[in-house]
Amino acid sequence: MPGIKCKYNQLFAIASIMLLLPMSASAKCGGVDYSWGADALSNAHDFTVTMMLYVVYLLYAISAIVAIIGALQIYIKMNTGEGDVTKSIIMLIGACLFMIGATILFPAFFGYNIV
Repeated sequence: MPGIKCKYNQLFAIASIMLLLPMSASAKCGGVDYSWGADALSNAHDFTVTMMLYVVYLLYAISAIVAIIGALQIYIKMNTGEGDVTKSIIMLIGACLFMIGATILFPAFFGYNIV
């Protein structure tokens, strides 16, 4: 019966490994040094603030383009005699105010003051 004894030894070895492995993994939980992540978090913050500044400038450029195109459409609408010119003007002013307000409000929502 040497084959049966070998099988029991293998099962005992596998069972002991399975029982002791979680213990060694949970033993590392108390003494972990998290200070290495502070530098990476600082770099991520700096990158996000830099990109936020570029996004604000990009939104200013997009709102300028939208304002120019909208003004041209209103001018064409006035020359051709179409109706709802006042509605188009109010919608254009509202869109520009939203774009400018969003570039001020959204960073301020997260605690940043972009000048």
